[in-house]
Order: sequence, then structure tokens, then C-alpha cells
Amino acid sequence: MEKFIEYSADIDDDLLLLLHCEKTSKGLFSKDFNLDTFGQDECSSLFRFANDDLHHLSSELHIPEKFVASNGTAVSGIEALCVMLKRLSYPNRLQELRDFYQRPVSEISYISNSLTDFLYDNYGHLLSELDRSWLSEDNLHEFANAIFNAGSPLTNCWGFIDGTVRPICRPFVNQREVFNGHKRVHSLKFQSIVTPNGLIANMFGPVEGRRHDAGMLRETGLLDTLRQKMTMADGTIYSLYGDPAYPIHPHLIGPFRGHRLSNEEQVFNTKMSSVRVSVELLFNKIVRNFAFVDFCKNQKLCLQPVGKYYVVAAMLSNCHTCLYGNQVAEMFELQPPNLREYLHG
Repeated sequence: MEKFIEYSADIDDDLLLLLHCEKTSKGLFSKDFNLDTFGQDECSSLFRFANDDLHHLSSELHIPEKFVASNGTAVSGIEALCVMLKRLSYPNRLQELRDFYQRPVSEISYISNSLTDFLYDNYGHLLSELDRSWLSEDNLHEFANAIFNAGSPLTNCWGFIDGTVRPICRPFVNQREVFNGHKRVHSLKFQSIVTPNGLIANMFGPVEGRRHDAGMLRETGLLDTLRQKMTMADGTIYSLYGDPAYPIHPHLIGPFRGHRLSNEEQVFNTKMSSVRVSVELLFNKIVRNFAFVDFCKNQKLCLQPVGKYYVVAAMLSNCHTCLYGNQVAEMFELQPPNLREYLHG
């Protein structure tokens, strides 16, 4: 997995085409950035968070007031956050960001990638561990009730599990490994657990695009984790619901399989399918708010931390949900935790 997280250089590939521009432009940049010059709606459009919430987000993420990139470039923490968010929010070229921030393209690249590293190293565990305060037994019971009230025939289902295929640019090496025959694209895969309060509770990946969902599940060791954490002292078992690709397990339930299903089995599958749509809604939110990770032409292995971009985008999407809610939380009539509880609970 690490080979899809790490990358061979600290700079983006399009930077190599733009470095020559700096030879004539260095010294011409003001390097002054004042977030207060942007209105609330403008900040939401450019950075996906409103002006006041950007300061709140920076504080809760514990981004240093003086952030130093890996090449030694020093900027304010809020500017570093805005550089990275604007980079992720849309497939901008570095030259466009240079003009926006009045900084050389190399600094833009180093700042963005360095903060991505900072967030991944310090908060990646939020998507790799299930031992969180907002996943307490009381909350699991609340999740199960919300899913049941939304039409599920299950009374103990607390979330949904699924894999997602993220297309990438065709690499120069290992093309067979990352080619997904079902989607017919070169890709990386991630496995996620989503909860009815609108959050991605767990994410595993990236792995090669050709890997099967059941293979990812075995590699995660998730079933052992669920057995330990989702079996209560009174014997109550809380289960996930997945598609037919996953095996049946006390902590992982799937639809009835086969062509000759009874009416009751067909009704069960239909009802569970209607609530399981929340998985796709959360996947779509990530690429809608952070469209850079959906621009496969610029998702290039060995030149960029492709996997790390997506994991950080998913974590930031959860932060966005904590501040503004989302369609899934509204669908199940639940409130996500506040930002501090999510990041530090």
C-alpha cells in the first residue's frame, strides 16, 4: 500500500514544465495573503469552507501559525491551509495558483504537499481506527435505530461497507497491477465504512485497482476488529451491511444471493439497497468538494502522492460534514459530531 501513498519527488509533474517561468519572475511576488479580504461565500467557493470556519479548522487541526514547508518556505498556517484546499478543490494548474497566491510555482507545490503530509501523518488515524468516542455503544445503538427507522429490516446495522475505484492516469510501469477490468480503467481502490450521521468512519487503501473487495477485506483484518469492538458486554452484535462481494459474517451482512429468491428475500434486498445508497452519496461528496482527486489525468503514480491526496480529501470531507452536515445525515435524521469531537475525540 505504501507505494501508492509515497511518491518519488516533493513536486508535481506540471511543476517541471513551469519552473523556467520563475527564472524571470522571482522577486516580483508580493507574497501577501489576507484571508479577510475574501467574503464568506467566496471562501466557500474557493476553499470549500467559509471564512470564519477556515480559522476554526486551522486551529482544530493544530496547524502551526508559522508553517514551514519541506523546502524551507515559511508561510502562515492559514495560508498553507488555503493553498492546499484550493489545490484540492478543483484541478487547477500550478501556474493558475501562482497567479492567485503571488508565489512561485515551486513554493505552491511544496506548501501544498507539505501540509498534505502533515495532515496525513497527524490525522490519518481518524480513518484507520474504529476506537473513537463518537462510535460509542450508545451511538452505535442510535445509528442502528436510525437505519431501521429509514426502512431497513435489520435492527443491528450501524453502517455500510463498500469499495470504491479511483481512476488514475495510466502509469508507465505496473500497468497490469492497477488496471481494473470491471471498470476498464487504471485505478487505485479504497474500502470505506460509512455511518448514518454522514461520516466515513474507516478507510483502507490504496491498493491496486485490480484487487477484489473481498481481498481488501481480508488484508484489513477488519472482521477481527469488528468482533472485538462491535460485540457488546451483553452479547449484542452490531453489524455492517455490504454488497454481494463480501462474505457473510455475524458482523458483516449482505443481500440474499441467487435468482430464485422468495418474496421476503426480494423485499429485504430492496429495502437494504434503498438505505445503502448513503455509501455512494459520501463517495460523491469527496469528489464534488475536492474535484482534484477526480481528475484522473493528473493523478500520476510516482510523481504525486495520489493515495495520500484521496485519504486527506476524505478526512477533510468529514470535517466539512461536521461543520455543515450533508445529505446522508439529513436522510437518517442524525447530527454528526462537532469538529473538535471528530478530530480529537
